[in-house]
Amino acid sequence: MTDLQQAPTSRRITAIDVIRGVAILGTLGTNVWIFTDPEGPAGSLTAVATGTITANIEAAIRFLANGKFLALLTLLFGIGLELQYRSALRRRGRWPGWYLWRAALLFIEGLLHYVLIFEFDVLMSYAVTSMLVAYLIGRSERAIRGWTIAMASLHVAFIGVCTFGLLSGHASIGGGGEPSQLYASGSYLDQLSSRIADWGTYRSESIFIIPMSTALFLIGARLYRAGVFAPEGQRLRNRLMLFGFGVGVPLNLVTVYAGHGWFMVDRYILPPIIALGMLGLIPSVVGAMRGAPGPLHRGLTSVGRTALSCYVFQNLVATILCYGWGFGLATRFDWARPWWVLVIWAAICATFMALSTWWLRHFERGPLEAAWNWAYRLPQR
Repeated sequence: MTDLQQAPTSRRITAIDVIRGVAILGTLGTNVWIFTDPEGPAGSLTAVATGTITANIEAAIRFLANGKFLALLTLLFGIGLELQYRSALRRRGRWPGWYLWRAALLFIEGLLHYVLIFEFDVLMSYAVTSMLVAYLIGRSERAIRGWTIAMASLHVAFIGVCTFGLLSGHASIGGGGEPSQLYASGSYLDQLSSRIADWGTYRSESIFIIPMSTALFLIGARLYRAGVFAPEGQRLRNRLMLFGFGVGVPLNLVTVYAGHGWFMVDRYILPPIIALGMLGLIPSVVGAMRGAPGPLHRGLTSVGRTALSCYVFQNLVATILCYGWGFGLATRFDWARPWWVLVIWAAICATFMALSTWWLRHFERGPLEAAWNWAYRLPQR
């Protein structure tokens, strides 16, 4: 998110802000199922029951968000890295140079976010990936293509092995054991201690998605170079939409109801394909708009411009509302799933769109963006 903050203002960059806003609120659409489960992360990983109308509706709603906005955010990080690389070339500065300090700060932010707030922080993984990709971004197109194919192949192979284990019964995800009361009635310090003690369990995803993230970083950078945000890039955007929605969506609809054995494919293989479709769709919609931006457009743009703050604080608000040491809504309204989950997600989204719009009327950057910018520039002085 911080990778995209220094880009110059233009219609194309406005489209990037809107996409980033969609991605940030969309990640909440995925994470909200963790916050609203009385068992917390463990409960959210169990298979979604199907058969009843309510259960099928919840499975369909989860399908809409599962992994897709994370993949979209990953593509945007690649675009942001490309923008930073171009900026360094214009200034004739060293590369990666100070970009590595940016990545280090991002890692520190992710570490604090993980320990203090949320088990499935993604910033630490992005920081490590950005350090790797920083050394690849300036290489030849052939080299970048080779690295992209290699990383994507490694990712697909790993997910394939995991899926075989799930389907054969030799592996499992979540479930088992007595239901945990840590999130329903445990204290904040209990949960913080759990995140530290179970570091290996909670951080495993951030490690094994690095090949996927590397490939998506490089794909995002190449798509930016190919003009995906340019007015004349509509043909490219159409191809992305055809591939993402014509191929990814039908296959993902199959996996979401195919059983828990397809969990890894459902979350880590098909969502990046659909994210490419969204990367084609959103700029097309933004480019076709005429007149002054409406409230939704302004709200998404504002969230995109304060993406780091919104990402961290929306997770903090969700924990306060849902967990036992806060208002305990996850346990109180478990009987109303999935409807109350949609209500709390929409309420948090609307709140942050309004708050970020108000904030940017008075300040140039979001609160965490301002702190990050100060820390980034401090050693350069």
